[in-house]
Amino acid sequence: MQLLHEPSPEQIKDLRVYAEMGVTDEEFALVENIMGRLPNYTELGLFSVMWSEHCSYKNSKVLLKKFPTTGEKVLQGPGEGAGIIDIGDDQAVVFKIESHNHPSAIEPYQGAATGVGGIIRDIFSMGARPVAILNSLRFGELTKPRVKFLFEEVVAGIAGYGNCIGIPTVGGEIQFDPCYEGNPLVNAMCVGLIDHKDIQKGQAKGVGNSVIYVGASTGRDGIHGATFASEELSEASEAKRPAVQVGDPFMEKLLLEACLEVVKNDALIGIQDMGAAGLTSSSAEMASKAGSGIEMDLDKVPQREKGMTAYEMMLSESQERMLLVVKAGREQEIIDLFERWDLHATVVGKVTDDKKLRLLHKGEVVADVPVDALAEDAPVYHKPSAEPAYYREFQQQPSYRPNVTDMKETLKELLKQPTIASKEWVYDQYDYMVRTNTVVSPGSDAAVLRIRGTEKAIAMTTDCNSRYLYLDPYIGGQLAIAEASRNLVCSGAKPLGVTDCLNYGNPERPEIFWQLEKSTDGLSEACRVLETPVIGGNVSLYNERSGVAVYPTPVIGMVGLIDHVDHITRQQFQQAGDAIYVLGETGEDFGGSELQKMIEGSIFGQPPTFDIEVEKERQEQVLNAIQAGTVSSAHDLAEGGFLVALAECTFGTGLGASVHVNGQDHLSEFFSETPSRYVLSVSKENRSHFEKLVPKAVCIGEVTEEPVVKVHNSEGHIILEEQVTILEDTWRGAISCLLKSKV
Repeated sequence: MQLLHEPSPEQIKDLRVYAEMGVTDEEFALVENIMGRLPNYTELGLFSVMWSEHCSYKNSKVLLKKFPTTGEKVLQGPGEGAGIIDIGDDQAVVFKIESHNHPSAIEPYQGAATGVGGIIRDIFSMGARPVAILNSLRFGELTKPRVKFLFEEVVAGIAGYGNCIGIPTVGGEIQFDPCYEGNPLVNAMCVGLIDHKDIQKGQAKGVGNSVIYVGASTGRDGIHGATFASEELSEASEAKRPAVQVGDPFMEKLLLEACLEVVKNDALIGIQDMGAAGLTSSSAEMASKAGSGIEMDLDKVPQREKGMTAYEMMLSESQERMLLVVKAGREQEIIDLFERWDLHATVVGKVTDDKKLRLLHKGEVVADVPVDALAEDAPVYHKPSAEPAYYREFQQQPSYRPNVTDMKETLKELLKQPTIASKEWVYDQYDYMVRTNTVVSPGSDAAVLRIRGTEKAIAMTTDCNSRYLYLDPYIGGQLAIAEASRNLVCSGAKPLGVTDCLNYGNPERPEIFWQLEKSTDGLSEACRVLETPVIGGNVSLYNERSGVAVYPTPVIGMVGLIDHVDHITRQQFQQAGDAIYVLGETGEDFGGSELQKMIEGSIFGQPPTFDIEVEKERQEQVLNAIQAGTVSSAHDLAEGGFLVALAECTFGTGLGASVHVNGQDHLSEFFSETPSRYVLSVSKENRSHFEKLVPKAVCIGEVTEEPVVKVHNSEGHIILEEQVTILEDTWRGAISCLLKSKV
């Protein structure tokens, strides 16, 4: 909010100025009680951003406590810039996912670009070198001009930032559904590597130690960005364009390298990114975590615009900035270090012992607020929850069975659906080979990077089928964790842990809070069974426009460890003559399926049947078989079902497949989305060993030199046959055709 003159504390209360900042009457009364007086305009600004949903998780914290967050390998769980998991040899993997949904909805290029920049800073603020970027994107249908614009600009923004900074964008996922038309989702994940000795925390310890501001100067961009991210989008949101920050990946590259150098200096006490809520969140959170206070002189803050007020400086979300706490007397060597990287570093304050955030401006105290009140003690709500009417209706419906007359044409139409079709148009814009550690690039079940100097590799993925969560958030939550874990297993990795990005509508609507509540139950249960602790993440609520909420979309970022590079497995068939196996029985599961959406134009009914214990057993068997060297390729069956997965295994190989199906229900065999299933190929010499390790896998055919997909029935008759090149061309060109279409 821009005013010619800042209102007085009395005007703030009498005119309800606080409401324009997203602060409720009850919250303002609580602020007044905490302060023992009325807050001034700057102090109210501090509370408004720190108590926003985006910073405080006030509407979701009660549910986040359900997640398992500890484990034998967990070195850092939720609460810092990113989570950390041990991978042996005194090394660890650091990862985090966050949203930049609202900014991307109104300024897609910069919204997406700064989302990438922010998540990268979270990783190197922990002392880790970022090695990979992933993303998870949701848009409306690609038949709408506005959706095409958003899609193209978001992808360009991700590519522009990641390519310039020199970190490979190695994987991700994209789904298209009408519910995202007014509110796209742009989630960015970053993965880093670190030696245990270099792990840093964002804490302001040691009374008298200096607080140092590093990086870009502060402007008026991004003011109230955290508040903006904590309200529904509307037509008026376009007026909030100034709230979207502008990124500079070249400065971030300098900042990254300088910070990785400074973390090895024992003068450093703590370091944190100035992300959402900028100087306010970094200073208050660092002090609160350390049980200390911070005093800052805002006259010393580097400013790129004239006449900035204390309110503007504290709420700015200008990019490429970090806050450091450094031992008293050692400031100059840290300043000199950053200057060698052509970066400004300025002492702006000191650590105090009074647990207050005290701000000076033009010789006056302009804010004096308890840090715990801003950070740890923000209000927490448990909103009313009510089962939606649509859910009750879906539960009572009989199982949906589509009407399909031409199996081959249906397969080709499925391969053209944007959610299934090749995403090469997207990832060809990304530099996914920079730094030359990428072993498995975008397009497979998971991306894989080697760890230099070792025989190990890490696999990573982002996953969530939000259609299942809409139909049943509890089962859908379990399925999201299971699919991410399954994708890592298919690459030869043991899943290590989860970072999640919980994207939902307005939690003040009881049916939306119910979705959040039930899905976190499902997510938590699956994490416990599959032993994948949640080590951090992000909550993004109020994702709706004009009363239309997005599907509940808890995007799962997951990382796994491959003990030896020999275990790296791809989804593509490797050689003719290999036997093709399917693991997992097929049911009649079409609710929420790609086929249902394609035929009916909507989803309804019940999601696939699922048993998390069966999922765990099969994952363990497949991983054991891969580690024993018996598996040539592995691919999970997901959107589109068996035929889509089988075709995908042939793409890019020059090979084909000849398989048989024994059942009479060919529709389910071909297109059902029953989970916990795999297509695996095994060489002739490994078949016996493989069948002992995976006794329930069924051999259904073999990989062929002839690039044709053939399916035979139980009598041996061919019931479907198509050239791989035709299927592959259909799959590869679908998104480009839609983008070029004038429809």
